[in-house]
Amino acid sequence: MIQNYLKTSQDITVLLADDHSVVRDGVKAVIKNLDPHIRIVAEAANGRDVLSQAEQESADVYVIDVAMPGLNGIETLERLLRIRPRSKVLMLSMYADKVLVEKAMKKGARGYVLKESTSEEIVNAIHEVHRGHFYLSPGIAGYMVEGFLHNGAPANEETFESTLTSRQREILQLICEGMTERDIAEALNLSPHTIHVHKNNIMKKLNIHTKAGLIKHAIKQGIVQI
Repeated sequence: MIQNYLKTSQDITVLLADDHSVVRDGVKAVIKNLDPHIRIVAEAANGRDVLSQAEQESADVYVIDVAMPGLNGIETLERLLRIRPRSKVLMLSMYADKVLVEKAMKKGARGYVLKESTSEEIVNAIHEVHRGHFYLSPGIAGYMVEGFLHNGAPANEETFESTLTSRQREILQLICEGMTERDIAEALNLSPHTIHVHKNNIMKKLNIHTKAGLIKHAIKQGIVQI
């Protein structure tokens, strides 16, 4: 059931980012029907659009899909907080993977909600994040707490975060999405030689020397989704 925010809340402005327009339309419809105090003031279909809009104007809450192409949601989150360090970000995802959830929260997300959540839960999550609280979908919260109580340690992230730069993680995602070095160079406004050097450095750092190996690693680390 929706908590009683409606009588006391001021309008909450939201930037909604998801690469599927049907998802954005669904979330907008849910919010419009349940809480007129939450206003979707901007939409984005990818991470770069999020960052571009954030540079121009801030929103109270950013609702960002985890598995966006080109620049995934967690990488977008990290860069967004460099631009606007006080941003309140709620991750939206189909995936309840523990490594992904922990990575998002470590990067500065205030909440993580599954797309299968009820309409009321999404609205409540936006309010909680706006108020400065943390919010996890109940199923996620359960196994996160259970994992902490049993071993007190985060899921194993290997050496991914410490070895690759932000640019290298971005290039790795684009490689795994099937883009050629020339395509990546054009998309990032870099030279093909620079992309080739980055690709070689990525393989050396990860000690992976095939594209199939890179894809497997990227999926495991939540950089791309199946």
